[in-house]
Formats: sequence, C-alpha cells, structure tokens
Amino acid sequence: MKKVLFIIAAVLLLASCGEDQPKDPNANTNQPKKTVMVPQFNADSAYQFVARQTSFGPRVPETQAHADCAEWLIARLGEYADTVVVQDFRSRLFDGRGIDGKNLVGVFNPEAKKRIVLCAHWDSRPFADHDPDAANTRKPIDGANDGASGVGVLLECARQFKLQPLPETLGIDIVFFDLEDYGPHQDEAEKYQDDRVNFWALGSQYWSKTPHVYGYKAYYGILLDMVGGANPNFPKESYSQEYAAWVSNKVWRRAFDLGYRPQFNNELWGLISDDHIPMNVIAGIPTIDIIDLHPESSNECFPEVWHTVNDNLEHIDKTTLGMVGDVLLHVVYEE
Repeated sequence: MKKVLFIIAAVLLLASCGEDQPKDPNANTNQPKKTVMVPQFNADSAYQFVARQTSFGPRVPETQAHADCAEWLIARLGEYADTVVVQDFRSRLFDGRGIDGKNLVGVFNPEAKKRIVLCAHWDSRPFADHDPDAANTRKPIDGANDGASGVGVLLECARQFKLQPLPETLGIDIVFFDLEDYGPHQDEAEKYQDDRVNFWALGSQYWSKTPHVYGYKAYYGILLDMVGGANPNFPKESYSQEYAAWVSNKVWRRAFDLGYRPQFNNELWGLISDDHIPMNVIAGIPTIDIIDLHPESSNECFPEVWHTVNDNLEHIDKTTLGMVGDVLLHVVYEE
C-alpha cells in the first residue's frame, strides 16, 4: 500500500500557522465566520458500512468478493448521490500482468462549478506481507482499516449529504479508488524497484489522467486512509504540506476547534506515497492525506495491524470514525 519515502523525526512542529505559509486562495479574513447547520455524523452507521465491506471477504481485484462489494458500493452511492459513475479500466501490475480495476464515483450537485473531492481506496491487499507469522504472509487481508474505514466514513458523509442537501453552489465528488494496494510483496520489492513507475495507487493514477468528467477541476481534495483504528495519530503528512498546505491548515484548524487536537496534531511527518500523489501531480488538484501514523510502531510507521491478517473489524474503533467524519462534515458544510 503506502510507501514511506523518509520519516522526519517526530516532534517537529510545523510553522504551518505562520504568516509565510500558503493561504486558502478564497479566504476573506474581513468577513465574519458563517453560521451554518452541520449534520451530526453517525459513527454507528459508518461502522456498519465498514462491517458490510469486510463481510464480503478480502476485496482483492478480480475476485468474487471484490465484484460483490463493488455491486454493493454502487447501490449505496446510488441511494445518496445525484449521479454514480463507474470507471472500468485496465492497468498493469508490478510483474507485467494486466488487471481490471473499477473506480466508483458519487456525484453531488453535478452543475456546481466549485467542487471538492473526498476519496479513499476500496480494494484490499492480496498479501499480508507484514504479518509476524510467516504462514500468513501470502494470505489476502480484510483491509478493515486499510481501505474500508475511509470508505465507511465517506458513505456516511454521502448519507448525510442526502439527508441535508449541500448548498447548490458546492459540488462534492466522492471517489473510491481501486487497485491502490496491489504493489509487490515486500519480499520482492527490490526486484520490482523502478523510480520511473508507481506500482501502487493504480486507480488514482487512472482517474487523475482520465477523470469521470472531461476537463474536471476541483478546488481541493481530501484523501482518507486508515481512519478507523483506536488511539489514532493524524500528523500533517509532508507531501500534503508540500502541495496543499492551505488545505491541511484549513482541516486541522477545524479539527482543533472541534476539540480533536490531541489526535490531529501539528507534527510534520514523512513523505507517504499514496493516492493523493497522482491527484496533486497529474490532476493538479491540491489534495491532502489524512492518515494514521505512529512513531512507536514496529510496523514501519503504520498501525500494528497494517498489511497483516489482523486488519479486521475487531480493530475498528467507532470513536475514531466519528471524529474523522465530524471534521469532514464541518469542513464541507462550512465551505
């Protein structure tokens, strides 16, 4: 899945609130803050969305579980969104094999010019290659946190957008990327090392080159990745700061206001290669990654269950889902 390119020592506080940082290009500091009604995020509902995804089994592309889950996700998006777009695409894996993928897009207020992209990946990894038990390292994973948690949060956001419609001037596109997590097994990583090719985030690369609407532009994007574990640590990821510091600052300030400062902190972390990279580099959409990272983890910097068979529903925390969803709804409705 994600690749850590380097890690900056943990307690490095950003000057992200300083005057020299990029600002929201549409911000007007002379206007009083708008008072808007923000719906209440339902963490129980988000949890059920996560549970339903994992009930199909590992969502490895070109398996029955993957096909069944796609059908279910399309139906759920169809209940809530104005339009659903299914992007069937063909890509090439690290070993040269061709593989079919399916990006899923829920469109809200399709006529609105100002658009925000909310995204996560919905596939799960075919290899538990970081499992401490060698007998498990070729098994697929449930991906309850790594994939399903972000999708669950966004499905609940979609349900709220249906219940309390967004302003007509604001459009939201919820994108579920496929083929994010089909990179090489860690035992073979060096064999397939090629700085010219990103073998991960294949669905995001495809969508960034071929968006669901020709000439598509968005104000900014927010990617969710591993947002369901207990006791999360959401620092500011370095690519997010490099490409979209004003978006990070907007989101983290709102999290602080809502009382989530211990979890959303101002630490600057390493460069994480994730779905937001093609969105920034190829699509030109300023996009940030909200991702759970831990300096004390024995599993690189990721949660202990990352890329193991233990990434299952047992390790999903409703409080974390609720926190992330609450932040997202406030950011969107207060835009």
